Amino acid sequence: MSGSSDLYSPVMSDALVILGAAGIVIPVFNRYRITPVIGFILVGLLVGPFGLGRHVFDVPWLAYFTITDPDGLDLFAEFGIILLLFSIGLELSFARLWDMRRMVFGLGSLELLVIGGSLTFILAAIGQSFAGAMALGLALALSSTALVLKITETTTPVGRAALAMLLFEDIALVPIIFLLGALAPHAGSGVGELLHTLIWGTVVIATLLIAGRYLLPPLFAQAARTKSPELFLAASLLVVILASLATAAVGLSPIVGALVAGLLIAETEYHAEVEQIIEPFKGLALGVFLITIGMSIDLAVVWENLGSILIATVVVIVLKAVVTGLMLRIMGARRGTATETGILMSSPSETTLIVLTAATSAQLIQPGTAQFWQIVTALGLTITPLLALGGKIMGKRVDAGDVPHQPVEDDGKPRTLIVGFGRIGHLVADMLAHHGRPYLAVDSDTDLIAEGRRRGYNVAFCDAGRGDALLRLGAGEAAAVILTMDVPVTAQRIVRKLRLQFPDLPILARARDADHAAQLYRAGASYAVPETLESSLQLSEAALVETGVAMGPIIASIHEKRDEFREMIMERGGLSEKPSLKSGQLRETEKA
Repeated sequence: MSGSSDLYSPVMSDALVILGAAGIVIPVFNRYRITPVIGFILVGLLVGPFGLGRHVFDVPWLAYFTITDPDGLDLFAEFGIILLLFSIGLELSFARLWDMRRMVFGLGSLELLVIGGSLTFILAAIGQSFAGAMALGLALALSSTALVLKITETTTPVGRAALAMLLFEDIALVPIIFLLGALAPHAGSGVGELLHTLIWGTVVIATLLIAGRYLLPPLFAQAARTKSPELFLAASLLVVILASLATAAVGLSPIVGALVAGLLIAETEYHAEVEQIIEPFKGLALGVFLITIGMSIDLAVVWENLGSILIATVVVIVLKAVVTGLMLRIMGARRGTATETGILMSSPSETTLIVLTAATSAQLIQPGTAQFWQIVTALGLTITPLLALGGKIMGKRVDAGDVPHQPVEDDGKPRTLIVGFGRIGHLVADMLAHHGRPYLAVDSDTDLIAEGRRRGYNVAFCDAGRGDALLRLGAGEAAAVILTMDVPVTAQRIVRKLRLQFPDLPILARARDADHAAQLYRAGASYAVPETLESSLQLSEAALVETGVAMGPIIASIHEKRDEFREMIMERGGLSEKPSLKSGQLRETEKA
């Protein structure tokens, strides 16, 4: 039998260090409500080759607590980014992506070109060759998909704007790398190779879209019949890996394939289950990526060049924040949204490191120059969570200047909490006020809040999807909570959180369709109202009235059909009990 030393391997040691870091960082930082992003980067700094790793030869036992093969983590770090883009695709849909096309190709392209051009001009002015300045400008103009989308919610105005710009940057990465190759002193024209990649990339993506539309529903249906979470996980990983390999094989980034895979699964009824199963693996793999960022920071080199590094970092961050904020304002975003998004998107990206490597290989910049900007990039990535926090604070202050605070009236009676003050939220508030029921409407859009207050509505600012915002507004003492927003994932998350905290609270939610209503019932909603169902019932009622049927039988048949559909939806959601609402509450809700 071999000795214990035979059981040790660098791979096993590194795996234990990473798992140990995740086991410590995530609960400790969550306990103090600090993003674990900072924790993972600090762990990488500590256990990497420039931290405790530099003392392994003097103190051999440190090998058990350090990363012995930093290059071996690159594959896992890339897999973390792939899973992140896959999860983003799960939250999107082709309809929503089409609606975002103006933001993606308009705002995204404008932001990248203006920031890249500005940085190119500055770097060329201080002595960098034009080709090298262009390479550095485009590299530093990119923002971190992994960190920004981990920090913000893509359902908020800030998250949607950031997602649009990041999607374009991810798409533009391949043309940027081809452009750098074409600018290399020893290179010929790269146009032919670029066209070849784009043509085959289009063919592969079209094939994925067609095949996924017909193959994924039966695949996940079979996995669902087995009731095996392991099989569901295997099917999910198989889809994302095959899609990523397919796009990588023709020269596109594998994250493009991951995003397409997520979009395809988002069109099936199994997307919520897939998202839940994949979440722990995404978090761990993303943690590996953040550890590699921390390992790339050499504090000794940073200290030797502290002044120039800080100046470069500040210039890049300020320039990107200002340009991004101005672009958003020009396209009609609120001042607070533009401010927060600009600061959030101001740091460089993990893909900046890829572009820097490509520029060095093409001999557009010197290795020493690349190392300097790699340190700037790593430093910028490290402070991204702090920038996000600062941007949020500044955005709220700007919004507070636009919308003066008004105290919410409270007569001491239990009030209904309306979450979302769009078209439907207005109507619900009108019905409650008409029947003398106190309410408080909340929304994260300050324009809607200002307009509502001018018209006499009782409305306040609240980002309901974050933290315990609804709890602080008195959701536990509310007569009911009504969710009217058209953001399915956020609505399900809020319903689930409220139901866990308040088992007896009436929760009424707007649903897009019967499938969404079933998901809301599973999450704990007392009553879910599918828009498609209510519109068809209203049309039926109007048709019956116009054809001469008496109003009494019409109302009875409408209520009967509504109850029938509700029971069918709950059965689809795997529930047997009817919603626990009093008849009076139910009738007022149906009227609203």
